[in-house]
Amino acid sequence: MKRSLLSGLLSFACSWVCAQAAGPTVTCPAGVPSETLCFSGKDSAGASYWIAKPAAWNGVLVLHAHGGPELGEPKAERSAEDLKRWAVMLKAGYAWAGSTYRQGGVAVHAAAEDTERLRTIFSEQVGKPRLTILHGQSWGASVAAVGAQMFPKSYDGVLLTSGVLGGGTRSYEFRLDLRVVYQALCNNHPLPDEPTYPLWQGLPLDATLTRGELAKRVDQCTGLRLKPELRSASQQQNLDTLLKVIRIPERSLIGHLNWATWHFQDVAFKRVGGRNVFGNVNARYTGSPDDAALNTRVQRYATDPQAVAQFGADTDPGGRIDVPVLNMHAIDDPVAFVELESTFRDTVQKAGSAEHLVQTFTDDHEHSYLSDPEYAAAMQALLAWVERGEKPTPQTVAARCAPLEAVFGPGCRFVPDYRSAPLSQRVAPR
Repeated sequence: MKRSLLSGLLSFACSWVCAQAAGPTVTCPAGVPSETLCFSGKDSAGASYWIAKPAAWNGVLVLHAHGGPELGEPKAERSAEDLKRWAVMLKAGYAWAGSTYRQGGVAVHAAAEDTERLRTIFSEQVGKPRLTILHGQSWGASVAAVGAQMFPKSYDGVLLTSGVLGGGTRSYEFRLDLRVVYQALCNNHPLPDEPTYPLWQGLPLDATLTRGELAKRVDQCTGLRLKPELRSASQQQNLDTLLKVIRIPERSLIGHLNWATWHFQDVAFKRVGGRNVFGNVNARYTGSPDDAALNTRVQRYATDPQAVAQFGADTDPGGRIDVPVLNMHAIDDPVAFVELESTFRDTVQKAGSAEHLVQTFTDDHEHSYLSDPEYAAAMQALLAWVERGEKPTPQTVAARCAPLEAVFGPGCRFVPDYRSAPLSQRVAPR
């Protein structure tokens, strides 16, 4: 009886700690610096992860919160790809760890918990870091901003890059605008002979539409993937109108429309019980040949206040972060509007943490990755702030970058004097 009780107590005590142990060392993905030690496995909640420690580790751990989010069952390959993409961290001497999260979909708090769980795995299997920097990329920046507030004693600093930082309730409103304007122009998503549904749902649960089929519909209406000289006059006008009204670049149109379809479906049916988070009742759309006619044709939707509150409670950063936070964002980001940084800046200021935030901007034109020396400079500046209290400015971050090009290659494009405009200048207010 005593042995059974002791066994049960040991089993209970081990249920958290033992389940967090990292797996055995594995072969690192191609592109990772030689002599790097890699681990891969699944945590106790079922999230896959990769951990990498460089041969000359400086004691700093970069804990990575990835973007997306992915839909469907998470795959370990996602973290492996992230590890290869962020190999600059290893080259700079930092250890790196990234989780796939235990579930797909737009679930911020759960992803923050999975990221924190990975921190404990690293400490137990690899060693306790001297410092831990939480790095959030794209949608993962919202995961990191929320996670830093959920676990205030876990992280020494936060690096947010290309961040979707307006919160779920504001960052995606323009994608409803995209759906209603696209439908007003194209009338093929849904097609006239398909069941109708409110566009904020993204897609009915039983729909069989594929991404390939949706892209074909976009081509039919706008000629998007045709050479400009092969587009009809109506296709070119539809495309021009759509891009001017929604204020997105041509290269990101299909990506945003995919988000406004399958991710909206995830939000509506898996996050808020089939209710509406995104509305456009008072939005006025401008930039078309006939704005009055366009605004008459677009479908209008009112939000469900309870759904907005529920979704916001999970996805909107609170802004109260008590460690140094450094943001870096491309001015011409085609996916996460740079104006989202203004919304985050306001959120942090209202929460009383403005002194902990420094925002930097670059003359880059990509979203998923900027440049090796820019990330290296941002990390250097953030660590100087964390360790020595040397709060950076956009100017000092830019100054750090140029010498790093000799080590990490060209790519310093900081614009120190830039300040992001309010989101209302990019997205129709409602």
